[in-house]
Amino acid sequence: MFNKEYCVALETITYKEVRRFLRIWVQTLLPSVITTTLYFLIFGTLIGSRIGTMNGYDYMDFIVPGLILMAVISNAYSNVVSSFYSSKFQHNIEEMLVAPIPGWIILTGYISGGVLRGLIVGVLVTIVSLFFTDLNIAHPVMMVVVFLLTGVLFSAAGFINAAYAKSFDDISIVPTFVLTPLIYLGGVFYSIDLLPEFWQNVSLLNPVLYMIDVFRFSILGESDIPLLYGFIVIATFIVFMLGVSLRLLSKGIGIRN
Repeated sequence: MFNKEYCVALETITYKEVRRFLRIWVQTLLPSVITTTLYFLIFGTLIGSRIGTMNGYDYMDFIVPGLILMAVISNAYSNVVSSFYSSKFQHNIEEMLVAPIPGWIILTGYISGGVLRGLIVGVLVTIVSLFFTDLNIAHPVMMVVVFLLTGVLFSAAGFINAAYAKSFDDISIVPTFVLTPLIYLGGVFYSIDLLPEFWQNVSLLNPVLYMIDVFRFSILGESDIPLLYGFIVIATFIVFMLGVSLRLLSKGIGIRN
């Protein structure tokens, strides 16, 4: 039952999360904009002029969707993992756990903060891309949907990382050794059609590939993988991540230590 108390709790947690990353926007929002601008300059302008086209599109146009979604993924993930671990470290989470609110409200509040940060950064990066290319969005509704779904998925992934983390060093292990390789090997800078058949099949095991491919279709109107497969993979991972997150929260695994 979603009563008034739950609404107030959800609004409070979400407001805290949003206020947290807006207060230090120089550290949370600006770096991704600067980094992506450098990608546009180096890969799009300098290297792209030598590559020419990719799948019939100017190379700059081809990499724009992947760079936008890369910023969304990184920010949604990092916002939740750093915020929730800080709450554990400072023992703030204990106050929420003893409050008469269900775990899914707490989880939704943290995920909402991660999604909003990812969405804001995604919009900022999209605006920056307009200085480098004439971006014509083929399916704007689908673009927003993929924005939100990707933000939810990686916010939940960040929550899981934070729940298991025992030190601040632990919250950087997954982004460094798992998330970053998956993103860079997810077709941001190339089409998997260029790969030998064996490596194409290996690439299909990378869930980030499907997200970037669906997002590229929403902007360019063309994809390497059937859209249905992409949405099935995204939905499956969202259900899995949310299920694990709720279980960790309800059982207090990594939290009530």
